[in-house]
Amino acid sequence: MKLQQLRYLCEVANQGLNLSKAAEILHTSQPGISKQIRLLENELGVDIFVRNGKRVVETTPPGRAILEIAERMLRDAKNLKQVGQEFANEASGSLTIATTHTQARYALPAAIKHFTARYPNVKLVLHQGNPTQISELVTSGVADIAIATEAIELFAELVMLPCYQWNRCIVVPPRHPLLKLQKLTLEALAEYPIITYDFAFTGRSKINQAFEAKGLTPNVVLTAIDADVIKTYVELGLGVGILAQMAFEPKRDRHLRSIDASHLFEPSTTRIGISRNGYLRGYVYDFIEMFAPHLDHAAVTAAMKERS
Repeated sequence: MKLQQLRYLCEVANQGLNLSKAAEILHTSQPGISKQIRLLENELGVDIFVRNGKRVVETTPPGRAILEIAERMLRDAKNLKQVGQEFANEASGSLTIATTHTQARYALPAAIKHFTARYPNVKLVLHQGNPTQISELVTSGVADIAIATEAIELFAELVMLPCYQWNRCIVVPPRHPLLKLQKLTLEALAEYPIITYDFAFTGRSKINQAFEAKGLTPNVVLTAIDADVIKTYVELGLGVGILAQMAFEPKRDRHLRSIDASHLFEPSTTRIGISRNGYLRGYVYDFIEMFAPHLDHAAVTAAMKERS
């Protein structure tokens, strides 16, 4: 059994059982992949894939179990290399963060600025997506950590570390009728077209739950993945916006007004997700602590051990 065979096996699975795509990504030939997988099947004594002629059409039940173990073995092999790299050069490498637009735009800049000043030789990569997408980037090994509000808890492969709580505000144009209310209510809010986050994003479920609890159906006319897009369309008069409080900046958003909505919606918690089987280099621990000071090296290590 060779690691190369496991890489071939996992890549075929990742490419939807398409041998040609797997060969292209691995820079090898399709017959070479087929041969190595056949050798692995012969060694293990089971068929990993169901074939129709030369085409792979399905993964067998033992094949699914083998794939799970193979993926874990490849992650462990990657971790071994990272251990060696860390001790060879502790202050260089790469850190890949998968996160949402709101976190990247409003929550992360201070920590990233601090991190790049301390580790100028570490390449920092940001991947943006919805919470499900960014969680998958960590479980697949593409990213080191995920930072999001929702969906991370749906991934059993991730250890979740709570960072901070936040709530929402309502953004409206100047002189909007809602600004005249002494206390904003959901009933008053439901009278206007609403622009807010896409269903997959940033605490959207908390908004839905609040309206449902009051027996109200909000008129959501536009959704977006980007707080800045929401604010743009509020400025154009398409509706009132519901977004994270951190995303409203009075100096920059001079053509809008903010109304506190923390009494209307339950707070949300932003979390960091890390792989249970991953290996974190020293500077990754440092970044986590820069972003969430209560999550020092000891706290993160303890959380990983508790959930392993």
